[in-house]
Amino acid sequence: MAIKENHKFELVSKFKPAGSQPQAIKSLVEGVKKGKSPQTLLGVTGSGKTFSIASVIAQVQKKTLVLAHNKTLAAQLYNEFKSFFPNNRVEYFVSFYDYYQPESYIPSTDQYIEKDSQINEYIERMRLSATTSLLSRNDVIVVASVSCIYGLGNPKNYLGMGFDIEEGKEFLREDLLIKLIDAQYERNDFELVSGRFRVKGSIIDIIPGNERDVLRIELEGSKVDRICIIEKETGVIKQRLSHYFLFPARHFVTPQEETLSAIDSIRKELEDRLPKLDLIEAHRLKQRTNYDLELLRTMGFCKGIENYSRHFDGRKEGEKPFTLMDYFGDDFLIVIDESHQSIPQLNGMYNGDRQRKQTLVDYGFRLPSALDNRPLKFSEFEKDYLNKQNVIFVSATPDKYERKHSKNFVEQIIRPTGLVDPVVEVRGTKDQMNDILVEINRVISEGNRVLVTALTKKLAEEMADFFASKGIKSRYLHSEIKTLDRTELIRQLRVGKFDVLVGINLLREGLDLPEVGLVAIFDADKEGFLRDQKSLIQIIGRAARNSSSKVILYADKKTDSMNKAIMETNRRRELQLAYNKKHKIKPITIKKAIEEQQLVIKDTKHIPSKEKERVISQLEIEMRQAADKLDFEFAIALRDQINLLKKEISVKEKKKK
Repeated sequence: MAIKENHKFELVSKFKPAGSQPQAIKSLVEGVKKGKSPQTLLGVTGSGKTFSIASVIAQVQKKTLVLAHNKTLAAQLYNEFKSFFPNNRVEYFVSFYDYYQPESYIPSTDQYIEKDSQINEYIERMRLSATTSLLSRNDVIVVASVSCIYGLGNPKNYLGMGFDIEEGKEFLREDLLIKLIDAQYERNDFELVSGRFRVKGSIIDIIPGNERDVLRIELEGSKVDRICIIEKETGVIKQRLSHYFLFPARHFVTPQEETLSAIDSIRKELEDRLPKLDLIEAHRLKQRTNYDLELLRTMGFCKGIENYSRHFDGRKEGEKPFTLMDYFGDDFLIVIDESHQSIPQLNGMYNGDRQRKQTLVDYGFRLPSALDNRPLKFSEFEKDYLNKQNVIFVSATPDKYERKHSKNFVEQIIRPTGLVDPVVEVRGTKDQMNDILVEINRVISEGNRVLVTALTKKLAEEMADFFASKGIKSRYLHSEIKTLDRTELIRQLRVGKFDVLVGINLLREGLDLPEVGLVAIFDADKEGFLRDQKSLIQIIGRAARNSSSKVILYADKKTDSMNKAIMETNRRRELQLAYNKKHKIKPITIKKAIEEQQLVIKDTKHIPSKEKERVISQLEIEMRQAADKLDFEFAIALRDQINLLKKEISVKEKKKK
C-alpha cells in the first residue's frame, strides 16, 4: 500500500490581500467551514480571483479540483497555482489527445469510421502524475478541463496494482518482472521512455508512467540492494532512496482474475445481444467481439478496450463510470472557474457522446455496454459532487445556475492594484481598418500590445494578414492551434515577439495579459453567442490589467447586449474610482513574471503569410544563439521551423507563377 505523505498547503506570495480580497476570502472560508455550498465568487477581471482562491485553499487545507472550461485557461491556472504553492503538488489534467477522430458509423452512406488518435505523451505523463499525487499525498491541487468527467480506471485497481519496493527487503527478479508486466509496463531493452523498463542482469531500469527520470533497482541475490533516481540523459544519480511505491503505467489496469471475469461477462452479453439483431448486424458484432475477446485472453488488451470498461470495473448497466473525482477521496474542494462557461459545457457532454455510440450499438459495431463508456451526466455530477463537496463557482459574469443555487454570493469588485475597468468607446464601422491602424501604432509606441477579436476564423486570418502588410507584427489564434502551442503564443505576445494578436472566442475568459493596452472588438453589434452581454464583459475584461488601456467596440448601432455590458462596466468603474479616491490610491499596471520558453511551435498556421520572411530572419538569429550555447536540441527545432516556413513561401511563389 502507498504511504500517504502528510503535508500542509503553504501559500507563498509577496502579495497581501487588498481591495475586496480580505472580505471575499473571509466570507468564502467561513462558508466552507459552515458547509455553505455551493458559493459564488463574482470577481471582476484582474481583481485577483486566483489569489483569493489560493488563500481559501491554504486556510481550509483541503485537496482541491480546479475545473476550467478550456485547455488554455487550465494551463494558465496551473502555472499560477504552481507559483502560489511551490512546496505542494499542483497537477494538470486535460485531454491527452493531440488529434482525435472518434469511432462512428453513418447509416445513410453505410460508412464506418474507425477511431484514430494521436496521444501527447507529455500530457499523458501529467495525467498520471495527478492521480499518483492524489493517492499518495494530501496537499494536492489538480487543475483540470472537462476531461475530468470522462471515464478513468478504477482507483482501487490503480492503487492495488502498484507495489512497494524497499531497500533490504526480499524481492525475486522474476516476481518483480511479472509485477511490472501486470502493471502495464512494457519491456524494451533499447529505447527507454515513460511506461517502459529494461533489464541488464540484476539491474532493472524503469521510467514510471508519471516521471521523466529513470528509477533504477539493483538486486543482490533475492534482495533489493539499492534504489536510486537517475537522470535519463546523463546517467547521473540524482537521489538515493530507501523506499519507492511504483504506480501502474496506465490508468486502466485490472488484476488477472478480474480480467477473466470480465471476459466471461462480455461473452454472456454477446450471447444475449445476438438474437436481437438482424443477420448482417449479428454477424458483424459476433466477429468483432470474438476477435477482441481472443486478444483480451491472450494479450490482456485490445483496441477499443475502453468500450468494455463496465465489465472490467464490475459496474451495473447505467452505473456512472469512475472519473478523476474518485481519486480525491471523500472530502475535497471543487472550484469551477469561469462557471458561466463551464457549467453549460459540463451539462452538454453526455448527450453528444450518447448519440454517436447509440448508432454503433444499433448497427452491430459495439455491444450495448459500450454506452457505459461515457462522461458523467450532469445530474450525476450534481448529485455526487456538487451536492456533497464544498463548491465555489468563480466568474466575472455568473449565470442563472450559479445565482439560483448559491448559498453565499461574494462580490470582489475592487482590485488590489487600484486598476479600474477600462473606458469603453463605441465607433462606427466606416473606415474602421484605418482607424484601428492609428490606434495600434499609438499603443505600440507606448510599449503595449493589442488584442483584436473577430467573429470568424477567415476574418481573423485576413485581419492578421492586413496588419502584417502594414508592417505590424501580428499573429492569429484559433482552435486548430495545439494546447501547448497556444500557451507559447501568448507568452510570445507578452515578451514582444509580435504586437497584435487576432482571435475569435479564444480571447475571452482568463487570458491574463498586463501588457495589453487596447482591446478592439469588431462586429460588436452582431447579436449572438460571441457578442452577448457576458461575452462582451469578458472581452472588455482583457483590458483591465493595464492602467492606460481602453476598449473600442466597432458597431453601427448599440444592441441591448452592448448597452448592458457598457452599463455594468461603468457601474464597476464608478465603485472602483470612488474607492481609489477615498483611499488615495493611484492605479498601477499589474506586473507579472513571464515564463521561460518551454517549446518551439512547430505549426505555422498562426503566422500571417506577409510576416513569414521576417520571422525566418528572427528564427535564424535565435538558432545561432542556441547553437552557441550548445543547446542543439532547441537549435534543431528552430531549424525545422525555418525550413517549413521557407517551403511554404516557395510553394506560394510557385502558385503565383
